[in-house]
Amino acid sequence: MFFFLSKILSYLTQPLTIVCLLGIASFFIRKDKWKKRLRYAAIGLFLLFTNDFISNEVVRLYETPVTPLSEIKKQYEWGIVLTGVTSTNKVLKDRVYVSSSPDRVNHSLLLYKKDIIKKILISGGSGKLLDPNYSEATELYSLYRIMGVDSADLLIEGNSRNTHESAVAVKKMLEGKTKPEDCLLITSGYHMPRSKACFKKLNWNCDVFATDIRFHEREYTPDSWLLPKSEAIVNWNALFKEWVGLVAYWVSGYV
Repeated sequence: MFFFLSKILSYLTQPLTIVCLLGIASFFIRKDKWKKRLRYAAIGLFLLFTNDFISNEVVRLYETPVTPLSEIKKQYEWGIVLTGVTSTNKVLKDRVYVSSSPDRVNHSLLLYKKDIIKKILISGGSGKLLDPNYSEATELYSLYRIMGVDSADLLIEGNSRNTHESAVAVKKMLEGKTKPEDCLLITSGYHMPRSKACFKKLNWNCDVFATDIRFHEREYTPDSWLLPKSEAIVNWNALFKEWVGLVAYWVSGYV
């Protein structure tokens, strides 16, 4: 039930969903005063959510900063890669489609090739409401194998459906075999605050390595300030999803 409700709430609180609901509501409200207020609110939020400069600044404040490779002074037994990067709604099923957050895979592979992490634990099953049997970890396992990772250095946890379940499953798999300080948690920068909080709640305080950093250098150009950009909405979508998830996890005692 928690999984279902969290997904529905996440969809309803997406920026464009809010803008559309305000616009639609303005057609059903009879009082002209409220019609105007709702339409102004919809327009105002649309301009806010498509403003690249503002979204970049908010992302910069929230994301976990990237770690320079030169600052990593130790070797980790395990790199824990959280899933949420593949796409299943493709016609051809004979390959793996990485549709979002590809650097969770790319940078974990880089860490492995540089011998910063010895092994990779891929954690995550299906995050979809209509396809509960899909195992994203299994899909990524095949991708890592194609990229040259030894099968002996790969471990799969393919049943968890959210970040909390991943943390619980990973701790259960590794506890007694290694120590938290010998593990490196790898996920997207915007996803890291919630992920780190889930592992901390379980007293599995591993180091973190943020990937897929969304913020960029500040641009003081007219297009950054004035022109609507789809990238800004994508950033807000990711942030709203994380904020809603963080609140839901806090209420449920997961963080």
